[in-house]
Amino acid sequence: MFTPSQADVRKFFCAVYAKSRASQPLDALETLASQWIAEHPEYHGDFADEAAALAAMKDAVEGRTNPFLHLSMHLSISEQCSIDQPRGIRQAVELLTARRQSLHDAHHEAMECLGRMIWESQRSGRPPDGAAYIDCVQQRATRD
Repeated sequence: MFTPSQADVRKFFCAVYAKSRASQPLDALETLASQWIAEHPEYHGDFADEAAALAAMKDAVEGRTNPFLHLSMHLSISEQCSIDQPRGIRQAVELLTARRQSLHDAHHEAMECLGRMIWESQRSGRPPDGAAYIDCVQQRATRD
């Protein structure tokens, strides 16, 4: 299993942003990341300066979304859907996407469920509960 460090993640997104702006070739993961970066112009400044991004790792700003974590969650959900793991996530996100008429909005709602699952796992010391995660996304897809 690949477990990148926080610095690795920041370097990856900054490099993808730079390559995309320079119209350089991107591999499959970089292409997906660049699409999510394009959906978040509010974070472009965070991706434009790798040195600043690395220096800011220790500076959590209260009330501000971490753009690197946010984009990492978009990539995680995209990958989960592509391989349908945990089983049922693809259908749940597709249903939520249809309900919200936006893949982007569906991802943001699924992120809340993913974050809750991870938090519960860390809090309890148990493995992540994929079924609870799927249930959370499905519930969001079936309510107004």
